[in-house]
Amino acid sequence: MTAAIAAQIKKLAATTDLFQHQIAARLEINQGRVSEVLSGKRYANVPAAK
Repeated sequence: MTAAIAAQIKKLAATTDLFQHQIAARLEINQGRVSEVLSGKRYANVPAAK
């Protein structure tokens, strides 16, 4: 996972009504990684993508 993907996760979470598993499927990553990004355990300092 990269900082760019983390930024996309944050953008999708903020601008859509998608659930974590839907964001994960869209970005082809594990749902656990989405959870870690959104909870601040990973890439806490990365802002949402524009």
